Amino acid sequence: MTTPSDTQSLILSRAATRPGNLALPLPEGLVGAAAKMVVGKMIARGWLEEVEANLRRGEPMWRETGDGHGTTLIATEAGLEAIGIEPVVASAVASARKAMPKRELTQTPDDTAKPVAIRAGTKQAQIIAMLQRPEGATVAEMVEATGWLAHTVRGCISGALKKKLGLPIAAEKVERRGMVYRLL
Repeated sequence: MTTPSDTQSLILSRAATRPGNLALPLPEGLVGAAAKMVVGKMIARGWLEEVEANLRRGEPMWRETGDGHGTTLIATEAGLEAIGIEPVVASAVASARKAMPKRELTQTPDDTAKPVAIRAGTKQAQIIAMLQRPEGATVAEMVEATGWLAHTVRGCISGALKKKLGLPIAAEKVERRGMVYRLL
């Protein structure tokens, strides 16, 4: 597997800290032909993807496609894996981007996007992996896996995962298991 250059790593690591893994804006000083070359190589390697920019949410545009429409760049799972972010976490954050249009109605232009940072091998990443399983996870199972107290696990789910990362998490009562949480 090809390793990213310093510039490519910088673009991907910054994208990992932004909502929806947005790769724009590019690092200062990377403009014109140099930017097109770096981004072109990253798209060819599957590390970045061009998607339609949502101008209502104020997403930065990479290029115009005409009629007031444009595209933006997002880091893909492969791109995040290239800089060491676990694939489970990368896919969870990518799925949050698909859930974002639902939030458009409640978001005002004054809302500022909060940076999102998920490190590989953390307890938060472990909880995300457990929530992605088809059977989901109970608070007791997450307590056992992380060593946290129950209130800390619930706080992580509601605060860090739902509010900060915007992950769509559902809870349902299952017979003989209790309350089971799943990532949609």
